Amino acid sequence: MERNQMIRIYNGEIITPDQNLGIGTVVIDGGTIVGVEKGNVEVPGCLSVDAEGAYISPGFIDIHTHGAGDADFMDCTEEACLCIARTHARYGTTLLYPTTLASENEELFRFFDIYNRVKDQQEGAAFGGLHLEGPYFSYAFRGAQDPKFLRNPEPQEYMEILERCSDITRWSLAPELPGALAFADELCKRGIKPSIAHTDAIYEDILEAHRHGFRHITHFYSCMNGITRRNAFRYAGCIEAGYLMDDMYLEIIADGIHVPKPLMQLVTRIKGADKIALVTDSMRGAGMPEGKSILGSLSRGQEVIIEDGVAKMPDRQSFAGSVATADRLVRNMYQVAGQPLTDAVKMMSLTPATMMGIEGHKGKIAVGYDADIIVFDENVNIKHTFVKGKKTF
Repeated sequence: MERNQMIRIYNGEIITPDQNLGIGTVVIDGGTIVGVEKGNVEVPGCLSVDAEGAYISPGFIDIHTHGAGDADFMDCTEEACLCIARTHARYGTTLLYPTTLASENEELFRFFDIYNRVKDQQEGAAFGGLHLEGPYFSYAFRGAQDPKFLRNPEPQEYMEILERCSDITRWSLAPELPGALAFADELCKRGIKPSIAHTDAIYEDILEAHRHGFRHITHFYSCMNGITRRNAFRYAGCIEAGYLMDDMYLEIIADGIHVPKPLMQLVTRIKGADKIALVTDSMRGAGMPEGKSILGSLSRGQEVIIEDGVAKMPDRQSFAGSVATADRLVRNMYQVAGQPLTDAVKMMSLTPATMMGIEGHKGKIAVGYDADIIVFDENVNIKHTFVKGKKTF
């Protein structure tokens, strides 16, 4: 199927951001949705896809992923990027934001060059722009980030990075570091979204960060503090700030491990689907069998173990990244956390689109929107994936 074909997807329950429309028909022309109708509507001369009573849903948008299919973006090869796009498309992702790790700038610049060559690829999930994760993180909350690459933001360094790449859309960092707020001001000036991550910040630090443009918290609950004590006094932490600040968006790795069932239920009860984005934060092990793997690039990464549905450091004392795919996140929110299916889908489509400022053409099944559409069954097993009207799975 090519993008210039008119296609109708029929005989499926259409999920919109707020409701299930029931059995209906979606019509695609030139990569755009041109019709959303109740019932099985005939469209002469078009290619028909029978959803067979399954759900017709907006495609999933993953704003934080490092890899899949035994490939990582930090491998810095075109084939790795394409492999990741193809793998995630099989699990319902139609748009993803390639995410880096803390690294040497030489490696980062090499990835920029590769990304520039593949950013318009059409083999799987589309690329929406780059998410840089690090290297400006708290050492105490580094998680699986390689400590030898961690440092404070310095204008001489980050200005060079910003000048080397115009595809950066978001940058995750610890806002309490010296120089971090001036850096956030520069990001906002360039239309890049600063996001709080791997941080030892307390509530008061987050309030100040908010004044400098931070509106996202990266992988909420992971690598950040909650209520803490300093000099005998008790302080609210980053987690409490995320709950209290109404306009703060939260990323959730809803694999049931990084964020177990009670915490999935708590965060959705407090924040609601409009302020939560499900993210895989997946490393190369997503879509792969359990066993040994590498976190980061093949040449410079760290050896890890995939077991129990998650990647772990070799000593098994901490996680080393997620191996989740988007369908698993939605399934968990729906079947484990007990959220309405429409909300689970929204957290993987319209909410991340809104976070990234693309909600005017992504994240909905509506006339005039990009034809990023998936079909899945009652267990959120993906049957079809369309990226701007092109069938990629």
